[in-house]
Amino acid sequence: MKSGFVTILGRPNAGKSTLLNALVGEKLAIVTHKPQTTRNRVQGIVNLPEKTAASSARLPSRGRLGLHKTPLAAQIVLIDTPGVHKPDTRLDKKMMQEVHEALEGSDLILLITDVTQRFGAGEEFVAELVRRSGTPALLLLNKIDLVNKQQLLPMMEQWSKQHGFREIIPISALKGENLELLLDKMVENLPEGPPYFPEEEVTDMPVRFLVAETIREQVLLATEEEVPYATTVRIERYEEGERMDRIAATIYCEREGQKAILIGKGGQMLKKIGSAARQEIERMLGKRVFLELFVKVRPGWRDSAEFVEGLDWRRQLQEMAEHERWRGESS
Repeated sequence: MKSGFVTILGRPNAGKSTLLNALVGEKLAIVTHKPQTTRNRVQGIVNLPEKTAASSARLPSRGRLGLHKTPLAAQIVLIDTPGVHKPDTRLDKKMMQEVHEALEGSDLILLITDVTQRFGAGEEFVAELVRRSGTPALLLLNKIDLVNKQQLLPMMEQWSKQHGFREIIPISALKGENLELLLDKMVENLPEGPPYFPEEEVTDMPVRFLVAETIREQVLLATEEEVPYATTVRIERYEEGERMDRIAATIYCEREGQKAILIGKGGQMLKKIGSAARQEIERMLGKRVFLELFVKVRPGWRDSAEFVEGLDWRRQLQEMAEHERWRGESS
């Protein structure tokens, strides 16, 4: 069988997270119309069964745990990354660090570009990242449902001058167009090897991270101007129950004015965000959720190295493990 790590790379709003969710068949990465929605690497696992005469479909779908009745042909570990941009704040630099770390361990790169946008210096920079990585790459021309197909040929020629891509594939991540073809081309370009994860897994990310991201998604959707970019979410308490989980989370912002917007008149905005987030979390977990939200001001958090590093879910897991070990030793 084939297996490997595939990094999805591109400019902000190119459709990276939409593509990840479509290929995995589950919503793992939050998606909004605002650029730089993704701040961390988000990993999704696609297990592809061997094709049979009865069904040639390769694209996973929701409720996929009972999908694999035949031996696996491939396991693709997809890595969604933040949009490539010029970093200004410590948060921006952390986001670009996530991009570089994802590229280091990749067997294949999917460079995805928005065909509704003009080719410019940003696209040239992304192509240079691919060249410097030395990793085989496929170019994906995304959002083809929004343009005349005749416009694609000159785009292909322009991108071909930037790098020797293994394949150039026009797709619509939102509509699912050509994603079956993309899966086949990924398998062709991956090395032979055993699976990295159990067949039933769709991600290795902890539920706490997914919950925090779901809350942040609702903040992004509900607020405008600078507020979405000045906010982040941390889970303060997570108590699992058989029928209901109890979660307390803090939304951090940088100014009192932003806090007032997030809370809203009579607390209506915070209630709206909390209600929408709770419904999404319940859908994800398949059980009831009691969600408490708080808003705190932390001036300049985006430029605080300590605070930004503390948002990394990998570091949070390490700190939780150390805390549990300390509690075990002290008792």
